[in-house]
Amino acid sequence: MPVEPARSARPLSAPAPRSAAEPLSAAAPASPVAPVPAPAPPGGRAAWLAWSIGVSVYILAVIHRTSLGVAGLDAADRFGIGASALSTFSILQVLVYAAMQIPVGLLVDRFGPRRVLLLGILLLSTGQLAFAFSSSFAPALASRAVLGCGDAMTFISVLRIAARWFPAAKNPFVAQLTGLAGMGGNLVTTVVLAQALHSEGWTPTFAAIALLGVAVFALVALFLKDSPAAVHPAEHRPRPRPRIGRQVRACWREPGTRLGLWVHFTTQFPGNAFGLLWGLPYLVEAQGMSRAEAGGLLTLLVLSNMSFGFLFGRVLSVSARARMPIVLTVIAATGLGWALVLAWPGGHPPFWLLAGIILVMGSNGPASLVGLDYARARNPVERLGTASGIVNMGGFIGTMITLFGIGVLLDALSPAGAGSYSAAAFRWAFCWQYVPLAVGTAMILRLRRKVAT
Repeated sequence: MPVEPARSARPLSAPAPRSAAEPLSAAAPASPVAPVPAPAPPGGRAAWLAWSIGVSVYILAVIHRTSLGVAGLDAADRFGIGASALSTFSILQVLVYAAMQIPVGLLVDRFGPRRVLLLGILLLSTGQLAFAFSSSFAPALASRAVLGCGDAMTFISVLRIAARWFPAAKNPFVAQLTGLAGMGGNLVTTVVLAQALHSEGWTPTFAAIALLGVAVFALVALFLKDSPAAVHPAEHRPRPRPRIGRQVRACWREPGTRLGLWVHFTTQFPGNAFGLLWGLPYLVEAQGMSRAEAGGLLTLLVLSNMSFGFLFGRVLSVSARARMPIVLTVIAATGLGWALVLAWPGGHPPFWLLAGIILVMGSNGPASLVGLDYARARNPVERLGTASGIVNMGGFIGTMITLFGIGVLLDALSPAGAGSYSAAAFRWAFCWQYVPLAVGTAMILRLRRKVAT
């Protein structure tokens, strides 16, 4: 008969057996185990689906944003205003957009991009519907401010979705695709909206754009997720309130954020100011084109933007070292192109030169996204929305300065008001672009020394 071993024979290091009645909490604690790092974002079809839903909101926002670009002359007639007042529409819209970038970044970090996108759609639709029925200057101006607030909530949210769903190496390419998709909205504006405005009139056209938001709202509410739960489960839990001041200061102290802001400022505003407001009046009133011809050149601006977006995205996904060469090349080409146009004798450059500068300005938007890439590469994910918001202010501040400067100079050089703007007046007014271009370039050259570019 086997003899039971003495209790003292059990090695001292072995744990005592637990009674069946003993609670689990009384068991000896397990040895600490190193946490398993979260898997990388999956990419694949699910990621592209999430991005596609998010980017549909951005496309809608671009349609709303650029709708005034083909309606500038109609707005001047409808509200009985001159160039300075007309530029106020776009200036206020852009000012609100820029001012909202840091608050929106904080909202995205706190509540997630899905909720922010839903709020953005509501504001876009409300502002555009009010604009459709406005018959005087003040209500129309207020409606553009509401629209600018909704517009501000889209791009940063889509970038945050991309950062959560795609591997980090793919983010520069996806960011460029986002900008490219937004240009699809601009294409709708220049091709469809311009024709609808001519055939259907002011109120039906802008009301129809506002009602597009109903379908997009349903799409986001039903199908969009902030991030894959298996990769970022914290995204699906309530977030602690960020310490706003500390978060903003931390982003601003990072040289990559400041460099990104000035890159965005300097590269985006020429094409933005031309496409948002002054392109159509310049081509029609200064160059004597028909609206159809001017609309064709504005369509060329959109197609060029899309092509450069795809090209830059592919280049940057291969090598981050291409960032600064792309930025400086785009700045130099834009400055040289406008110098040739504005210096042409008589103020009426040939068609090929106008087409050339419009092709060059198509690179402005894609180059500005390099600024967001600087911020994304040098800020932790928990403050990515805030950093992107700071950078995204840059181009719209530059746009606002340019829109206002051109409007004031046009009115000063053409005392008779709208309809009397000559080629010479536009030539001198467009020279204003070199002021923000020079300031931004100087800041980029100064800050690039602090960032490994």
